[in-house]
Amino acid sequence: MTFVELTYWDIALAALLLTVNAGLSIWLRLGMERQLAIAAIRMVVQLTLVGLVLKALFATVSPWLTGAVALVMIGFAGYEATARQARRLSGPWGYGLGTMAILFACTLVTAFALTTQIQPDPWYSPQFAIPLLGMILGNCMTGVSLGLNQLFGRAGKERLAIEAMLALGYTRQEALKPLVRESVRSGLIPIVNSMAATGLVALPGMMTGQILAGVDPVQAVKYQMLIMFLIAGGTAIGVLVAVVAGSGRLSDERHRLRLDRLTPIK
Repeated sequence: MTFVELTYWDIALAALLLTVNAGLSIWLRLGMERQLAIAAIRMVVQLTLVGLVLKALFATVSPWLTGAVALVMIGFAGYEATARQARRLSGPWGYGLGTMAILFACTLVTAFALTTQIQPDPWYSPQFAIPLLGMILGNCMTGVSLGLNQLFGRAGKERLAIEAMLALGYTRQEALKPLVRESVRSGLIPIVNSMAATGLVALPGMMTGQILAGVDPVQAVKYQMLIMFLIAGGTAIGVLVAVVAGSGRLSDERHRLRLDRLTPIK
């Protein structure tokens, strides 16, 4: 098996397929042509910059630069997780809660994989650390965003039921437990669906990329299994930390529901 190098002309040919999207938008009057063009330009610019940064980073192999790039990625993931929530905690907690949960979960799982299963030399090698973190980070971000959105959204809708339980003598943990359970479940649904569909319905990007690059399919499958397990573990840890911490901010030591700590509904 050989590696097939792509030219810029190959990329341009593939980009022509976007005219189908644009034509559909014009035909159905969806008004999405401008958004589609901006999204495509952003993708090209972002991926080009990422490629240049990673090329320089791989040549340097510095733990400080690798850590700095990882923190930037986590910072943007925290912002995106917050931006997708209909309601969020007001003040620094709005951005800090999801970001800290993502930071803890993704750092823990990535370090675990680098020091036990993959074991590159050195263990912080950006060639392995950055792509691995990116795959775990994207899924963890989605889970945390969905979990917190469910938690804060339903807290307002179920205010009367929660406050009734608190008035009857239930602790804040007991009153919020059903909401925490459903929020964690909501955050884990995407990764559960992804694992269930992997192989029969969809061939994941990492495995496909390795096969196209000439890697033995059996080895590519092993890597994909490893990645899926890491993603599932990282997502579960991130969602659990974010939802439990978020439920703590929704109440206080006097066992009162504190919806005043949330921003208004968008």
